[in-house]
Amino acid sequence: MVSLFILAPFILLLVLNLPFKFLNARIAFWLSAALFLIQVLLALIHSWLPWSNYSVSLGQFFKFKLSLDPLALIMLLTIGIVVFVSILVAKSTITTEKRNFNFINLLLVSFIGMNATVLVTDIFSLYVFVEITAVAVFVLMAIEKNRFAIEGTFKYLVLSMVASVFILTSIAFFILAAGEISFAGIHNAFLANSNIIFLNFAAGLFLCGLFIKCGVVPFHGWVPDAYSEAQSAVSVLLAGIVTKITGIYVLMRLFSSVFVLKGTFGNVIMLIGIISIVFAALAAFRQDNIKRMLSYSSISQVGYIILAIGCQTPLAILGAVLHFFNHAISKSLLFVNAASLEKKFGSTDMSIITGLGNQLPVTNATSLVGLLSTAGIPPLSGFWSKLIIIIALFNARRFVYGWIALLASVLTLAYFLFMERNVFFIKTEVVPEDKGGIPFSLKFCEVLLAAITIGVGLGFPFILNSQILQLH
Repeated sequence: MVSLFILAPFILLLVLNLPFKFLNARIAFWLSAALFLIQVLLALIHSWLPWSNYSVSLGQFFKFKLSLDPLALIMLLTIGIVVFVSILVAKSTITTEKRNFNFINLLLVSFIGMNATVLVTDIFSLYVFVEITAVAVFVLMAIEKNRFAIEGTFKYLVLSMVASVFILTSIAFFILAAGEISFAGIHNAFLANSNIIFLNFAAGLFLCGLFIKCGVVPFHGWVPDAYSEAQSAVSVLLAGIVTKITGIYVLMRLFSSVFVLKGTFGNVIMLIGIISIVFAALAAFRQDNIKRMLSYSSISQVGYIILAIGCQTPLAILGAVLHFFNHAISKSLLFVNAASLEKKFGSTDMSIITGLGNQLPVTNATSLVGLLSTAGIPPLSGFWSKLIIIIALFNARRFVYGWIALLASVLTLAYFLFMERNVFFIKTEVVPEDKGGIPFSLKFCEVLLAAITIGVGLGFPFILNSQILQLH
């Protein structure tokens, strides 16, 4: 049954591209949206379903296996929500039917890649599906044929190729040192201390590749261009889930439960995390464009997850998983808000859209929810994950990291309040040109994501005791 998470979107992709495409184009949106919602539902009611793992042998060496665990369930839930929101944003912001149909096809390909990435149990299949996702996203980023978007795509493509070289080389070393590509086999090789130098070198190469995929400092150069210049629905998809699955999830999975690494690796991961938190937060202050500010904010929040992964304690890993979900939801919300502003005024530049006052009450209110959650203000969902990460850092006696992470939340709140004040609350005589209303689907996405943020925050004590968070 687990294989349906991959097979169902693949079958839909085939059906939508059979002959008589002009008929399928009309129903592509509804069928795809329904599929994404079904995944969300299945992830939520997982404990009532008779899940079974999927396995097939392709020769003596390669065994393709899918496995569903609590971490994968949280990832599938997050993927379903963000991809559903992305297709709704596309419906409102992509004007031509043909381009919308192409978007849906590419979205389904990336959906297959992300689902498979979180379900596979060997390192080579993991790489293959990460690359499938990346290729689909390369095309999506340039779907509007905007010069700046193509420039951002090119930067992402070049750096992603470098990351792929690192990752493929590391996989070769794992095969030489461990004789295995399965997660269990590599883990056992680490425990046995056999060929430990090769294994550590391979892990180091993989780590370099993942840092590029994550877009953390100092490998972040492609992130602001890619997030801010891409089409609005693609920005939501990229910032909300794609780079998180292809980078952060892989880092979380391998460095918390597959690789057995001590000392230096954890310190390097934590150092990269804390540098990303501080540098990106300071860079966000200098941005006049909302989407670029959100891009740097995304780098900073990813830094918290990486910091927790490097800490390597069970409480820190729990905090990392929770912050992954919270960040995906709140950042998707803020990019949807940016899409609404761009749809209505044709720009996300704060020098143009300023002093809106009560013109957009829904966008204003949901923007406040998103930014306060990202800054870690109670009782919103982002507060709990940041609190757990900071407590984990202090429990592990990483006091300097803990204090910096705490103070960086103040920076986050400061630049977001600056944005909110300029866009909605400052008084000005300059009125931006209204280019049309905000479609219902965008308002629906704003309310939906804000409701999830508030609901998870208020219900966190009950969620904490549920089976979905029993990660260890």
